[in-house]
Amino acid sequence: MMIVLFDSAVEPGKRVPTNLPSNQPTLFFPLVFSRKISQKTERDKRTGYCVMKAHLFSLLVLLFSYGQSKPDIHINYRFIIAVPTEYNESNIGRAFLMENTQAEPGFKAALSIEPVNGNYSCSLEVFLGDVKVWSSGHRSKFYLTEKCVLELTSDGDLQLKGPKERVGWRTGTSGQGVERLQILRTGNLVLLDALNRIKWQSFNFPTDVMLRGQRLNVATHLTSFPSHSSVLYSFEILRSKIALYLNSGKRNYSYWEFKPSKNRNISFIELGPKGLELFNDKHKKIAQIISSQTIQPLRFLALGNKTGNLGLYFYSPQDRRFGAAFQALNNTCDLPQACRPYGICTISNSCSCLQVLTKGDQCNAGIPEGFCGKDQVEMLELGGLTNVLKAIPEKVNSSKEACADLCLADCTCVAALYSSGEEDKNLGKCFIYGMVMGVKQIGEEAGGLTYMVKVPRGTKVSQGKSQVKKWVFLVVGVADGLIILVVLAGIGYYLIQRRRKNLTTTRNNS
Repeated sequence: MMIVLFDSAVEPGKRVPTNLPSNQPTLFFPLVFSRKISQKTERDKRTGYCVMKAHLFSLLVLLFSYGQSKPDIHINYRFIIAVPTEYNESNIGRAFLMENTQAEPGFKAALSIEPVNGNYSCSLEVFLGDVKVWSSGHRSKFYLTEKCVLELTSDGDLQLKGPKERVGWRTGTSGQGVERLQILRTGNLVLLDALNRIKWQSFNFPTDVMLRGQRLNVATHLTSFPSHSSVLYSFEILRSKIALYLNSGKRNYSYWEFKPSKNRNISFIELGPKGLELFNDKHKKIAQIISSQTIQPLRFLALGNKTGNLGLYFYSPQDRRFGAAFQALNNTCDLPQACRPYGICTISNSCSCLQVLTKGDQCNAGIPEGFCGKDQVEMLELGGLTNVLKAIPEKVNSSKEACADLCLADCTCVAALYSSGEEDKNLGKCFIYGMVMGVKQIGEEAGGLTYMVKVPRGTKVSQGKSQVKKWVFLVVGVADGLIILVVLAGIGYYLIQRRRKNLTTTRNNS
């Protein structure tokens, strides 16, 4: 059986270019992308001002022999979805192929066309309600034009193909006796043989979501890609801990971690109904992150692509939506990208710039990248700051001056954090950073921490160590100062009005 979605804009009588074999029954469905003429101006109308307004379409394959709750498709299945000829950010096409409704909300598998950076990508996806929980294109996009084809071939290989039969994604299961593709009640998308043995499963290819019943072994991880950014977040399962990382180039920075007690080793983790469970090599539970709510069972764990935060989520039948039962980070300033580069997250959870060279609206305006050498740059010491991003110490038993020299000699280093020793203040740890990100204000008492930023030589903000600290807090405290000023003005206004009222009362009584 073949099912074809085609663009309704195809001219009447013109053959749809699908190259379909003539020996198989085929169902055709129109894929409608409506055009709407803008009402802005008559000139726009005359020049054909058109905006593609996409309708998020869904095709539940419940027609003919395909029932609404049918959770599988068989070999020789072929599904074609048309790709719009014009690019628009709102053009999204989605056809739901299978679903499993054994729980509320149910899981659905879909073939999707989405706009990405000027192109269209095609992917096979799994949804829990309206939440995307798995995608074949999570790590690598399949860009194409004209059409996207999902096919479960006669020899059992599941493929995504574009024009001229170009394969952009496949399961690699040819010749393994695969009979059908099925979506289970757990949300696991599986390829099964005639004996119901799993030959491939989506659970083995985690994205940014972990579903209940899914197991993640040591050395596996979830990844999340922030929009318009060169960094990525990862949730990693290690032998000694589970942790969140910000990854930029070859540098990795942790910003949250959870360790079992007594230095016990982790073998794998699973999401249970009440929390995230950690197990050892003997399959014995050794630790657990417990959900804050106990009424509804947890449905999934997700790594946010905007904040990098880790959350455990449940479904509320009353509200008909998902809610967070646990968040790894509850303070805004503890998030890795709470502020833009060269920004500071202040004590009041607002953002301010490290205005070393700021000339415009960018915190890092005028600061070049990839600069080094003591004759060109120097390290500017900033007091009362730390970094929520934790790097591996570049050097231990180091002095603050040696830490600064280490960053100066490294062209990729833009900042350094020095942590002085408890016994000897001149022997501490030196952390090197390839980005000025995750900077957080902690006040004058920084607990032996010194944050330094690399700047072009000759950059002067003030003279003297104490004045530098004062300048830094003056810049950082602008937002906080405005808040305090407004509060004081309000108090002053209240006292003045109260005094006037008392004087008026006194005069009337006299």
